[in-house]
Amino acid sequence: MKFTKKETIRFKHVDYAGIVFYPRFLEMLNDLVEDWFEEALHRPFSAMHEHGKGIPTVGLKVQFKKPARIGDVLTKSLWVVNLGGASIQCGFKFEDEGGKTCLEGEVTLVNVGLNKESNNIKAETFSEETKAKIFNFIQH
Repeated sequence: MKFTKKETIRFKHVDYAGIVFYPRFLEMLNDLVEDWFEEALHRPFSAMHEHGKGIPTVGLKVQFKKPARIGDVLTKSLWVVNLGGASIQCGFKFEDEGGKTCLEGEVTLVNVGLNKESNNIKAETFSEETKAKIFNFIQH
């Protein structure tokens, strides 16, 4: 199964040439990850942060295939390629309304805990409940 969301390209996303400025694509990817955690895995970032938890990106591979322009509606999709004890490797793709790929790649996320006293961040194994929810999104 894939997690999918639509995004309309707005003025805030584009540069002077009227195409998406590449860092905005990465913000859209982060929004997709955050929505997936909240809507599909029932682990909103706000609740995780309240409890000293997080899901930082530790690896990112991106290919920019085609520009997206103001007014375009993109379909953003995310799926799981590999689930480790504390990490998830996800594939993602952003397509325009014609089905042409604008952006694709892989992102690696790690489940972490933050020790506020020592200011250390350490990987933590996902709970069995969370693993079961993530498992639904594995694509081979």
